[in-house]
Amino acid sequence: MRITHVVENLNRGGLERVVLDLVRTQVQRGHACEVVCLFERGLLADELEAQGVPVRACGKRGGFDLRAAVRLRRYLRAHGAEVVHTHNAMAHYYAVPASLGLDVRRINTRHGMAGLATSTRREGLFRLSLPFTDAVVTVCETARRDLLRAAALPAAKLVAIPNGIAVERFKPADARAREKLIAALGLPAQTRLIVTVGRLTGAKNHESLVRAFIALRAEDRDIALVIVGDGQLREPLAKLAAADAAGGRVLLLGDRSDVSELLPGCDVFAMSSLTEGYSVALLEACAAGLPIVATDVGGNAEIVHDGANGRVVPPGDDEALAAALGEVLGDEGRAGIMGRAGRDWVEQHGSLQQMARRYEALYARPGTELARLSE
Repeated sequence: MRITHVVENLNRGGLERVVLDLVRTQVQRGHACEVVCLFERGLLADELEAQGVPVRACGKRGGFDLRAAVRLRRYLRAHGAEVVHTHNAMAHYYAVPASLGLDVRRINTRHGMAGLATSTRREGLFRLSLPFTDAVVTVCETARRDLLRAAALPAAKLVAIPNGIAVERFKPADARAREKLIAALGLPAQTRLIVTVGRLTGAKNHESLVRAFIALRAEDRDIALVIVGDGQLREPLAKLAAADAAGGRVLLLGDRSDVSELLPGCDVFAMSSLTEGYSVALLEACAAGLPIVATDVGGNAEIVHDGANGRVVPPGDDEALAAALGEVLGDEGRAGIMGRAGRDWVEQHGSLQQMARRYEALYARPGTELARLSE
């Protein structure tokens, strides 16, 4: 099939990484793909173009930009698109009018917990596009059920297809990787490492994780907190990390392209988010064989099975987060069992190939047999 993916841009993030990996897998499976960005191309565009996948930019300006929609239509026609796969709301309500009159299937993926029940202008425009949409995909079953309960769109057009990752990129955690990372960070050899990966935004609630870490430090634990990611809240987070109680052990590494090398050197993965969709970061932590402590939001509990490959705690509860982290760090044998369980689970349920096969089935049969695709 000839597939055009439409996104806002390809800057670094979970949605963008999923799109890159899906496109690469689709190309490997024999499809002809291109990516069209409504705004700028973004930092990750070169990765795709290096593999022969065209990345276009529409240069969208503020407000509804008709010229961007015209450019998008031109790209769709030039590519001979049979499937237009959009990602999140704005990409979709631009792609629908841009593709009217073209013989295409229109598929949209909502990468977070959606929001169709809200009354924002963006969601209003998205709703107007639904009669011309073959299927809407959520990235976890929790989001699909939420949309059904909100009566936001008919069940016949709704399917859950969980995200997948390239599991083979990640080596399970081991002593050698840990020694290498500890040395690179300039920490004592016996230091245990808690790691988190994500944009520094309010939704990720890193402040809660730092407070939980400080509580653990008060118990004289020889630990460090490694925060990978960047964003608008870096400065206030850095101030909190610089508090005397943190003991200089909260390390802000910024945006990194070597997460697959960092994770195997850590002891436990933590996620303190207030909201999530189906987290790529959690899938990657599973692939790296790390036990996980995560908040019970979005699709997190569909990845982290409490007591099996990690612990699930209430969002915004610093004490519960600290207690769960302390429990995992305090039992290395149990932590190892959890890490191996996570790796086994993601190999069976979280691979790119599985995600790609489900999307192929949806492209071929939009609007039909959707329930089977979620299985």
